[in-house]
Amino acid sequence: MKIGFAGLGVMGAPMAGHLQRAGQQVTGFNRSPDKASAWASAAGGQAAATVAEAAAGAELFILCVGNDHDVRGVVGQALPYLADGAVIVDHTTTSAVVAREMAALAETSGRRFLDAPVSGGQAGAERGQLSVMVGGDPAALATASAALEAYAKAIRHMGPSGSGQLTKMVNQIAIAGVVQGLAEAVHFAQQAGLDTDAVYEAVSQGAAQSWQMDNRWKTAAKGEFAFGFAVDWMRKDLGLVLDEARRNGSVLGLTALVDQFYAEVQAMGGSRWDTSSLAARLQAPSSSAARGAK
Repeated sequence: MKIGFAGLGVMGAPMAGHLQRAGQQVTGFNRSPDKASAWASAAGGQAAATVAEAAAGAELFILCVGNDHDVRGVVGQALPYLADGAVIVDHTTTSAVVAREMAALAETSGRRFLDAPVSGGQAGAERGQLSVMVGGDPAALATASAALEAYAKAIRHMGPSGSGQLTKMVNQIAIAGVVQGLAEAVHFAQQAGLDTDAVYEAVSQGAAQSWQMDNRWKTAAKGEFAFGFAVDWMRKDLGLVLDEARRNGSVLGLTALVDQFYAEVQAMGGSRWDTSSLAARLQAPSSSAARGAK
């Protein structure tokens, strides 16, 4: 399959690499040309200088970019150059509104659009073990799914256009609450003078167990956050969640509170820290959060 791929960042580059190694013909574009060239050299694909070049004749066009604005721009540039009947798969986390807009736009030109945000982070992308939540035409997904399996451990069709993005919002709501709970648990254990490694061994085999606990407890206890899914990205996602909640009438008190806690982490200089850095605002001796907890 001839595939165009736009967005060769920490997620997109390994995903596009899996496609190329699976025998697909991939042409990659990135706003920073050096990243596209580096990806092409490492993966054996082709680097494109423009979105139009990446999209030219593509039967499948995949994007993994930054936000709603980026998606509108890339899809608008790609559409005139895609093969007739091409499928566009958007792995960007966006609003459900833009997903529906792009689906309608693609349909007017005889193409199909799938909103397909992912969960699993950079590690999941590198291992080819992402979970993909898809909204849009099931027939379009049937066309694209064999290619997506190159980097996905699970692909789930969630409903009409926008449903993939709404499902990703559910994912981020659940993560926000769990990470805040983890941060407070680590903080409490430290304040109580407990051995945090021993605490992890004691509680991680029971009802408190979670992916976040298994993968972030020990680093959070050490105050190590320079890796993983950045706070800036999480705040962008939670902003989408809270906007959608205002539209559909959801009551998300905890999510809104955690979003403000992440704003405090940003103010501490942690914009690029992992989401587990909620623990940092409790560990900082001078922080209002730490003072309030004592």
